[in-house]
Amino acid sequence: MKSEQLSVFLENRAGRLAEVTHTLAEAGVNIRALSLADTSDFGILRLIVCNHEKAQTVLKEKGFTLGRTHVVAVEVPDQPGGLDAILQLMSANNINVEYMYAFAQSATDNAVMIFRFDKVDAAIDILQQNNFSILPPQRLCDL
Repeated sequence: MKSEQLSVFLENRAGRLAEVTHTLAEAGVNIRALSLADTSDFGILRLIVCNHEKAQTVLKEKGFTLGRTHVVAVEVPDQPGGLDAILQLMSANNINVEYMYAFAQSATDNAVMIFRFDKVDAAIDILQQNNFSILPPQRLCDL
């Protein structure tokens, strides 16, 4: 139930992000979700893609530094309190959310959030025990 995320470390300069997207576009790799965080010197582009191996290969060939981490894609009721229910559950079980970002999908009654938890396996168990829908990796590319 874990999804793989690529983290691309970028120099904080004009055009570097476009190099990543162009490289992936030329390779036919679809970006399903992303988050970009930066400091004055560098940025971290976090990506959910449909072909991790190909993305990793083409980005490394272009000289990008990459990391791979496991994240959890959770369907969240798209209503007031939907996200809070998950965050309260994690807090009550002493699980930290290191970061999160939204995943765009077609119109449904749910949003999808990508979570990076400090205790990934425990978070998955708790979410499943509380009937939250965790999207398997392939489903992210099918949405």
